[in-house]
Amino acid sequence: MFSPLQPEPIDLLALSDKAKVSPRTIRFYIQQGLIPAPEARGPGAHYLPEHVDRLRLIKLLQREHLPLSEIRRRIEKLPPEEIKKILESEREPAPSSASEYVRRVLSEGAATMKVSAPQSSIMREPRPPKPPAVTRSQWEHFTLAPDVELHVRRPGTRENNRRVERLLEAAREIFNEDSP
Repeated sequence: MFSPLQPEPIDLLALSDKAKVSPRTIRFYIQQGLIPAPEARGPGAHYLPEHVDRLRLIKLLQREHLPLSEIRRRIEKLPPEEIKKILESEREPAPSSASEYVRRVLSEGAATMKVSAPQSSIMREPRPPKPPAVTRSQWEHFTLAPDVELHVRRPGTRENNRRVERLLEAAREIFNEDSP
């Protein structure tokens, strides 16, 4: 039995229903460090209301067409209270597609239509990059030469992906040079 001060945990399917996200997506987000893993694993795994809020915030940020790496960077340090404030401040969600926008304009009238501007700083201003504080992640390994590997965390930003490609090209040239 849970006390009124402690929120009652929910299982994966209930979390999926509440957040309107598939269980597979939830597992992927855990792997990518977007939401914290449950304390237990397997059938005994339970999630808290803060997991629902984080999933809702992720969906909100995805509507802004942000890549998951940027979303992770923006929300990784946010406490549950801050996430609740952000979700509460977002009254009307931005249209998720051009057709949804047109439907709104036609139904409400162009003169009264307001595209909701993001209220929260998490939606407007990117914070300076910080190294990710994630315990689990997905890594890509590149073998440059015998006993030499490059490990890259995925997913990365477009800019970092370009840098990695340039680094790999330079490394290939260096390792392919004939030794004197």
